[in-house]
Amino acid sequence: MRRTTLRSQRTAVLQGDVEVFSDFASGGDMWTGSGARERRLAIRFDPPFVAVPAVQVTASLMDMHQEAAYRAELVAEAITEAGFDVVFRTWSDSRVARVRAAWMAIGDLPFEDDWDVE
Repeated sequence: MRRTTLRSQRTAVLQGDVEVFSDFASGGDMWTGSGARERRLAIRFDPPFVAVPAVQVTASLMDMHQEAAYRAELVAEAITEAGFDVVFRTWSDSRVARVRAAWMAIGDLPFEDDWDVE
């Protein structure tokens, strides 16, 4: 996970690139199955944000079989201060060998001068 702070010491960009799954070699259901299928990968922020950040996810690798239609959805779900889920979905006869996702979260991190009176 990379961390970049902006001019404000509070605002930061955390980013990473993760393998969501690789089903080709193992014969997993994304490669051999059909119908609606889903994979989730939990991402945890280190350190956690102080409020829910803005999160963007994009495909950095999609290895799909060429004989079936390309049907895919890649989204961020269950976003909290501590992390989120990368979610990949496909359906029908699409055959997906592997997927990697690049993600970026932007928000405020804890600051050394913050203090809580409660």
